[in-house]
Amino acid sequence: MGKKAKKGNGGFDGDGYNKKVAGQVTNGTGKFKKSSKHQSNSDSQTSLIRKQVEPETAKYFSEIANLFESQGVDVEERSVICGNALEEARGKELELATDYIISHTLQTLLEGCDVDHLCSFLKGCANVFPAIAMDRSGSHVAETALKSLARHVQDTEDYAIIEETLKMICKVIVVNPVDLMCNCYGSHVLRSFLCLCKGVPLDSAEFHGAKASKILAERLNLKLFQSDGNNSQRLQQGFPNLLKSLVSGMVNCTREDIKTLQVDQYSSLVLQTALKLLAGDDQELLQIIPVLLGCKKQNLVEGKCIDLAIVRETVELMKETAFSHLMEVILEVAPESLYNEMFTKLFKNSLFELSSHHCGNFVVQALISHARTKDQMELMWEELGLKFEDLLGMGKSGVIAFLIAACQRLQTHEYKCCQALAAAVGSKNESSNCIVPRILFLDSYFSCEDKSSWNWAGGVKIHTMGSLILQAIFKFQSEWIQPFIMSITSMDAEHVLEAAKDAGGARVIEAFLASDASTKQKRRLVVKLRGHFGELAMHPSGSFTVERCFNAGSLSLREAIASELLAVQAELSKTKQGPHLLRNLDIDRYATKPDQWRSKQASKQSAYNEFYFAFGSSESKSPTKNKFLSNASMQTSDPEELKNTRKEIDSFLTSTSMLDDTSAEKKKKRKKRNKDAGSEDAVGSKKVMENAVQNFLSQGRPHKKQRINDRASSNASKQKLKI
Repeated sequence: MGKKAKKGNGGFDGDGYNKKVAGQVTNGTGKFKKSSKHQSNSDSQTSLIRKQVEPETAKYFSEIANLFESQGVDVEERSVICGNALEEARGKELELATDYIISHTLQTLLEGCDVDHLCSFLKGCANVFPAIAMDRSGSHVAETALKSLARHVQDTEDYAIIEETLKMICKVIVVNPVDLMCNCYGSHVLRSFLCLCKGVPLDSAEFHGAKASKILAERLNLKLFQSDGNNSQRLQQGFPNLLKSLVSGMVNCTREDIKTLQVDQYSSLVLQTALKLLAGDDQELLQIIPVLLGCKKQNLVEGKCIDLAIVRETVELMKETAFSHLMEVILEVAPESLYNEMFTKLFKNSLFELSSHHCGNFVVQALISHARTKDQMELMWEELGLKFEDLLGMGKSGVIAFLIAACQRLQTHEYKCCQALAAAVGSKNESSNCIVPRILFLDSYFSCEDKSSWNWAGGVKIHTMGSLILQAIFKFQSEWIQPFIMSITSMDAEHVLEAAKDAGGARVIEAFLASDASTKQKRRLVVKLRGHFGELAMHPSGSFTVERCFNAGSLSLREAIASELLAVQAELSKTKQGPHLLRNLDIDRYATKPDQWRSKQASKQSAYNEFYFAFGSSESKSPTKNKFLSNASMQTSDPEELKNTRKEIDSFLTSTSMLDDTSAEKKKKRKKRNKDAGSEDAVGSKKVMENAVQNFLSQGRPHKKQRINDRASSNASKQKLKI
């Protein structure tokens, strides 16, 4: 039998409605699955006894299905037929929705009917909605009905009737939410229901369970993956008050069953969705999260959310698959005060224990990625800073990656991170040349019994987390990562090529070429790929690497790259990435007007050099040498700003060259222009330099008061020096 109905109305109007539906819902068809050591077999749970669909009714819906399949119905007739058929289904919703064949017809009707008939159907089956949602066929009917509601909810005239319909269903759900949450079909329907209340797309991957790659990228500060857009920013019309009432009602009604919900995979997904949808609502989260952690009100001290009695049990729960996923989301959405309390009470002195566990380490990754302060990072470093080699040896490289990313984000322990990582993959007696190859093949290296004899693992896919770790490392300033720079520039040419052909390895090379390393060091790596740029460009991921190499190369190296791409232009233009690469490197111009192409590249290089000479470059000047620059220059002279400036210079020169090509007057004076090409390019370079400099100075310009303060402090410093 299902769980008994809990007392209270869970935030909805109490009118005896709960008593009316309790008997109908608690015998739902859903199987109640519990995982791990808390698992209990509920297969003996009594299934809801359904009436068979009457032959006449079955025949009627079969005829409807045949009519739609014949495609002989226009749009207006279709809506009327759908409405009439749904009226015929009144009182038989459960039998029809859970019938394998008729349920498909019912879905078609719910998609084609008007909002009045749609809401009428849902109101008619509200009492048995959980039973329908927990059925294999019925769940599809429920999902279809919710999706149809989502389409109508944008119409303000329909808002009230839809809200009334949803409220009726909510009243039934909170009577006994446990069975619905723990059912594989019911869990998905309930998550869609919550999304509808919030006003986000029902099929949103973000709220049904985002892809691991996206979560990983966001936590590692990888902006490349964050450009997809956030579904939470594309809110539609929703029912926020209904969402809060439903979630709080579900949580309050499941207090007695919280131990079951903590370890059940399907209920965990529902709770994760609910928390994500309530993100930013600190008041609600401060009420809900302690309950999900198993805290009891009577044990809580005023002003505190975490019960000390649950600490050890919660740490053990983090080693359970379902709860570890739930805990990750809790850490993601927790208000700062609650995060700080969880950090101090739940995680302190348990970080290495959890990091060593195959489930617990993901919780630690989430904890680290959402760290708020340098003090928190200091405590994390005390427990994990000397454990890099142990964690890498256990295959828990994710913890290391997140620790490095968090140190970078909070600007603390950066140099210590670089030192610890280098020490973890190589001894003091070994050359630094081995560092990057070993990180690229973490599993291969740490599984080798005699690590000193390990060699490049040819033919093996580059380790994903190892690649991400190196990408993060190359974001640090060059003084701190010299061993890594020396290692990657010392790699054999064949190993560099093999790495460039692997997606993970290519990202590492690109990160290095975008790093603080000197131009000379970058070109030392690029030249090792000479003769293989055409081959690399044919790889989807390799095309980005080729473009990075082109931008980092000298004029002669750029021409060598252009020459190699020209040789494979026909084949490359047929690939997905080819046209973009050929256009960016201006290969058509190189093929038809090589002298003009060289002149344009020289103009670009001249503009870059003048800009970097005037304002400093991250790759040529360290922070310690930049003290003579103004605060404004220091703030804007970061890789992102320099990258934007490069784009502006490219755009200006490209538009200038296009005007040169299309101007009839200049075509007549081609000979004269060719003679004066050098001077014209110099003028173009000067113009773009002026624009770039003006734009550079306008961004982050300090206020007058700030400049006065800077000048005063500068004068004071000079006086001190004189003294």
